[in-house]
Amino acid sequence: MTVTDLDTPPSAANRQFLRLATVGSVDDGKSTLIGRILHDTGSLPTDHIESVTGDDGELDLAALSDGLRAEREQGITIDVAYRFFSTDTRSYVLADTPGHERYTRNTFTGASNAHVAVVLVDAQHGLQRQTRRHARIASLVGIRHVVAAVNKIDLVDFSEERFAAVKADLDELALQVGIDQITAIPVAARSGDNVVHRSASTPWYTGPTLLEFLEAIELSAPSPQARELRLPVQYASRPSVAHRRVYSGRVVAGTVAVGDEIAVLPSGSRSTVTALDTLDDTRTTGVAGLSVSIQLADDIDVGRGDVIVSAAEDAHLPVVAREIEATVCWLAEKPLHAGDRVALKHGTTTVRATVQSLDRRLDPDSLIEQVGPSSLELNDIGTVTLRTSSVVLADRYSENRDGGAFVLIDEASNETVAAGTISEAREVVPGKATRNDIKWHPSSLARNERWRKTGQRGATVWLTGLPASGKSTLAVALERLLVTQGRVAYLLDGDDIRHGISDDLGFSPGDRAENIRRVGHLARLFADSGVIAIASLVSPLRSDREIARELHDAAGLDFIEVHVSTPVAECERRDPKGLYKRAREGTLRGLTGVDAPYEKPESPDLRFDTTGADINDLAQRIVVALTERGILDAG
Repeated sequence: MTVTDLDTPPSAANRQFLRLATVGSVDDGKSTLIGRILHDTGSLPTDHIESVTGDDGELDLAALSDGLRAEREQGITIDVAYRFFSTDTRSYVLADTPGHERYTRNTFTGASNAHVAVVLVDAQHGLQRQTRRHARIASLVGIRHVVAAVNKIDLVDFSEERFAAVKADLDELALQVGIDQITAIPVAARSGDNVVHRSASTPWYTGPTLLEFLEAIELSAPSPQARELRLPVQYASRPSVAHRRVYSGRVVAGTVAVGDEIAVLPSGSRSTVTALDTLDDTRTTGVAGLSVSIQLADDIDVGRGDVIVSAAEDAHLPVVAREIEATVCWLAEKPLHAGDRVALKHGTTTVRATVQSLDRRLDPDSLIEQVGPSSLELNDIGTVTLRTSSVVLADRYSENRDGGAFVLIDEASNETVAAGTISEAREVVPGKATRNDIKWHPSSLARNERWRKTGQRGATVWLTGLPASGKSTLAVALERLLVTQGRVAYLLDGDDIRHGISDDLGFSPGDRAENIRRVGHLARLFADSGVIAIASLVSPLRSDREIARELHDAAGLDFIEVHVSTPVAECERRDPKGLYKRAREGTLRGLTGVDAPYEKPESPDLRFDTTGADINDLAQRIVVALTERGILDAG
């Protein structure tokens, strides 16, 4: 067998590529096994071998992969050590993951993109707590091929009976964690028995060596869903005024080529790919795993966090979700409780999320799930329900490993506190509940009766426009004018809303849309009660404003849209918060009117340019419109 130097990842086009991760408990011999594989396949440079050879001439195989000084001093693996090797038929990336319970997060990382899990089991001690936990992690991250290296078989005198007992326990473990089969191989990593070369000491064993098993694995084709296009947008740019916008990201599933019809989620906008750049002039198609830049035929709104998918009628699309059921591995010292807030990073999108419930916790010893745990502790694996502040374009992990995986981040420390996989995602339908058991409860007072008693009809006045266009100034004047006339009115200012109701939201496109959705619902409740709600928000997208209008239309409530159409040059001249200045200097990204789009209302109820205008006069004109609609009486 021929091999390549491990410091140079093989790139022969005719070789299959296989990723494997070693998992198991501390001292089961993972690092020694990896050292044996590298040594016996000739994948080590001479100087590397010399550096780990003692004065007695004995080779310290574990030191070949235990690269950190702390690891060598403690005799354990802390970080994930990656090594490359290859044979005539296959190229390998091998991840040596930690066995110590404290470093479960590193095990999760190493196993997350592996095709094969090699589970180390000490033949003397059998299955340990970490063996079971790591087998569950392998199942959780979707590894279909699991092989158990029953190591140190030489220390039990190559006993067939002991091997059979461990194998029976492994068969039971496979059933418990949902793995089809765990293939068991008796090995002695220190001496090399059944690792690369067959051992004469186990004549009773007729199965493959570990390397033969790896060589024979047939990688299954991706599921139909995983073959469909998923291109999360990481960056949108415009090289020059003369060029169309370019959208860049890594293809995580399917393919993309010039001429393909695509859709952009969550907006649903459609277009056609007109240009594709893969930094390889000979390549005409972007495939999964490749970073690409594309241009589209239409000038549609596409930003970071959006996902480009196939526009085919039969395409299996991600769920536009705000409630997710997921299995997580908790990686923080501080326990997780229901009601906790975290940041959820999914692909190129980060949203805020609330833990709605802790549903189940897996006992690492018995592998029995505890229903309704009070918390998840460090290294616990459990099932949770998460409610996100804005939409997540989610696939089930079983259908798409990239689209169904996420991490949770502590917003205070910015540390990763959990890794998770999505089992179910609930779709968002504007204006409708996402759960069947949540119903709208109308007031016991009829709306007309309430309005007749209070002497006022409710309605919403929605002011939209660029930052510094004068929306808030006009909204304040309108509120004062109405209250002076004895009317009940209340201003829902965008900044005020973010101090409370939307304090969990950021300023990503998804979070901005969610903020507008919340204000729309709040304004509807005010209007229903007989208050004139005055909403003052930039609300740059027509689709978001239409959701707010539809909420009112569905409830039979008046919705008056006022476009404050002050030109951007005047807005920038005013710039009371210094936003335009920061945007021009490059210290503020995503400012509407500079590097984020504003879609003007096509048919607003009123349109005002506040440049040089009398604000009180404009407020009076809105009062006139309210009167003409019968919301206010003429008297």
